[in-house]
Amino acid sequence: MSGNREWKSQSIPEEAKPDTSSLTDVVEQVAKQQQSQTSEIEKNKKVLLYLQNELHELETQIASVSAESKETERQIYQQDAAIQNTKLQCGSLESQIKSLHTENVKLRFDIEAAQEDFEEHMIRYNEYYAKIKAHKDSLREVENKWSFMTELEEKRDLVRKLKTMKEKLMQDLQSPEGNVMTQVQEDIIKLKDKIITVKESINEKTCFLEEEKRTHEKLRKEIEVQHKRYEAILKRLHCQVNKLQSNRRHWQWNIQQLEKTAVELRKCIGTKD
Repeated sequence: MSGNREWKSQSIPEEAKPDTSSLTDVVEQVAKQQQSQTSEIEKNKKVLLYLQNELHELETQIASVSAESKETERQIYQQDAAIQNTKLQCGSLESQIKSLHTENVKLRFDIEAAQEDFEEHMIRYNEYYAKIKAHKDSLREVENKWSFMTELEEKRDLVRKLKTMKEKLMQDLQSPEGNVMTQVQEDIIKLKDKIITVKESINEKTCFLEEEKRTHEKLRKEIEVQHKRYEAILKRLHCQVNKLQSNRRHWQWNIQQLEKTAVELRKCIGTKD
């Protein structure tokens, strides 16, 4: 048995014996490689985790930017709608301003026409007043120059003289002479006839004078009526002019307010743009 063992040990060549030192090196190298790979894997895991965190943050930022972008788009849409609405309001205000300007021009023309009409009425009134005054003056002159007034005064003087003569004759009647009485009676009859004639003439002149007075009174009343009528026309024209001036001031104030509003809206539009 021992001989066989020796033979076996002798029969195995030296090269066939395992090299324990090289195997240990290989194992160590493998272990180092595994350790290096493990370390590399850990590093890769850390890098992967870092990249995943970065990706999550990027996705969060993208979502936030997307939300902000949508909000910005919504605000831009609202601002565009507000600008469009403001432009429409500006257009409406400009139309109102044009309409008010047209009405203001029309009011100016109406005021000018009313003033011209008022001036024409004043000219006519002054002419009519001058005619009435001239007519009054002429009537006064005619009254002063009427011939029958002079005749009437003469007749009155004659009546006074006749009365004086009558008194004298009455005194003569007391004398006893009959011829004087007869003459006096004849004179009295003649005087009575003259007095009757004078009275008739006076009555005729008085009737004529009364008729002239009635005519004059009628003319005076017509003058007063025309005067009141023209005064009413003047008052109405004054009221119309005052009303037109008040409307003009009111429309001018409205135009100024609308122009201020339009300027403010234009400024707002310019700021938003």
